[in-house]
Amino acid sequence: MNPPSEPEPQGGDEFDARSFLQQLTHAPGVYRMYGGAGELLYVGKARNLRKRVGTYFLRASGNARIESMVSQIRRIEVTVTHTEDEALILEATLIKEQQPRYNILYRDDKSYPYVRLSAHAFPRISYYRGEKRGRDQYFGPFPSATAVRDTLYTLQKLFLLRPCRDSFFAHRDRACLQYQIKRCSGPCVGLISPEDYARDVRNAARLLEGRGDELADELAVEMERAAEALAFERAARLRDQISALKRVRESRSMTGGASELDVIAVAPHPSQSCVVVMSVRDGMNMGHRSHFPRHPPHAAPEALLESFLGQHYLGIPTPGEILLSHVPEELDWIAAALGQTAGRRIRLAKPQRGAKLRLLEMAQNTANQALSARLADMASMDARLLELQGALDLPHPPRRLECFDISHTGGERAVASCVVFNEHGPLKTAYRKFNIEGITPGDDYAAIRQAVMRRFARVKGGEVQAPDLLLIDGGQGQLDAALEGLEAVDFTDVRVVGVAKGPTRKAGMEELIVPERAHPLRLPPDSPALHLIQRIRDEAHRFAITGHRGRRDKARLTSDLDAIEGLGPARKRALLRHFGGLPQLRRAAIDDLARVEGISRRLAERIYRHFQ
Repeated sequence: MNPPSEPEPQGGDEFDARSFLQQLTHAPGVYRMYGGAGELLYVGKARNLRKRVGTYFLRASGNARIESMVSQIRRIEVTVTHTEDEALILEATLIKEQQPRYNILYRDDKSYPYVRLSAHAFPRISYYRGEKRGRDQYFGPFPSATAVRDTLYTLQKLFLLRPCRDSFFAHRDRACLQYQIKRCSGPCVGLISPEDYARDVRNAARLLEGRGDELADELAVEMERAAEALAFERAARLRDQISALKRVRESRSMTGGASELDVIAVAPHPSQSCVVVMSVRDGMNMGHRSHFPRHPPHAAPEALLESFLGQHYLGIPTPGEILLSHVPEELDWIAAALGQTAGRRIRLAKPQRGAKLRLLEMAQNTANQALSARLADMASMDARLLELQGALDLPHPPRRLECFDISHTGGERAVASCVVFNEHGPLKTAYRKFNIEGITPGDDYAAIRQAVMRRFARVKGGEVQAPDLLLIDGGQGQLDAALEGLEAVDFTDVRVVGVAKGPTRKAGMEELIVPERAHPLRLPPDSPALHLIQRIRDEAHRFAITGHRGRRDKARLTSDLDAIEGLGPARKRALLRHFGGLPQLRRAAIDDLARVEGISRRLAERIYRHFQ
């Protein structure tokens, strides 16, 4: 892949498309279009760069959105790739990373979840989300957290694998409740041999790998052998596993022979569309996940699917077959690029009959329903924003709202929260927490002032988008502190409103303290605008409490160890990691302490005396 090539500087403000196209290569690659302020407008791929880029300038597109974008172009950069498939993959990567204004963008706050089997003598089975690491085994990805939790519940019933953390497992002297309710075989206290537990782990892995039929046949053979050997308890357990495995497979929606595929359906709408991905693994419907892309008005469903396929499968395994509700123009190109990344042939198709068509219809109905719910929620949100505009006499409905709150315990470890809402609801990727330092403990006014100063210093610097409305959880004092914080960073171009609980402190009796008003504003209890304010205020309160508890617990966890001579940060981390927490560490014997890496016998005795 060659580095980006940049055109010669163009004279004047207009982009000289003719000169640029004359020197542009016919090779495959990716092009990036920039506006006058250097902002990225669009990223596209091309089999032939000169031919594809030329279509924007050589004739009118008839599309108002495209013509508006072209009128803003002041610079184009291209990256020449060795193959067409490289261009498609690079385009998807750049769109995800740089989020151009005119591209269809699939934003996903969370990574996909997995089932994890830990690399332990008695492996733990657990829910996992994040980067894969170590020697643990990962199975997935699953379309949703619910699908993972259902799978974990099934596997615990079938194979009695332990769900507990290693630190909990290492310090048991009797079996826990999971063993009593037959969700664990009790390996922590030797109620199952390492060989038998390892066999159950292997069987669980085979089921997760889609070899359920093969597993059921082998369990049946083992059951007969156990019965012949008069090992009736073992035979009974195998019988129960076979029955449970059969019920699990019968309870799922079968797919007419298909073993591994994804079904992708688009429900289009001029302003907000929905893309649903339904996953089938081992012939079972594993559930679905809904995506709501940001896209220009009236985007075609084929264009939505084309952008989705590249971005969605960029970082996750691609199944061998993908069923589509609409056929993108570059279907063969996309299939070849996905196949090159996956290292095998990928089939993309729109089914016409049979079980696969029924699967597609199911996904399409799910997408239509999810879109209807989303549009209804957006309509409700728009009504609330319009009423809020009228109640607060705003020049236009607020499209970005922020709310601050403070949480502490007797002044200890204060944390300020900042939550962000837009016209779609909570924008959790924009949430922020501020650890408050250098103030008198318990001084909420100083905490608000510091948090607002830190937040809006970044807003003024252009790092963060400015809100249309700033809500402060509290009364006149908190509001005044927020205004002082804004004045300190010389940022006054935002409407600020305090949300006080009112004289009775009951929900529905909140008072809005507006600087321009002589008296607090009280909205009717059934006001949609008040309901929105309550929702934002409660979310800020929840987020602040969560942040404070985490900070407080972390401080308390280590403060008890700070008084022990010779115990530095690395050794503290090693102790807490080994024992799983301060309560377990307090109960540890000298011999147990001395087994921790970096802890000498003498230091172990000192730690033991400290706690005893």
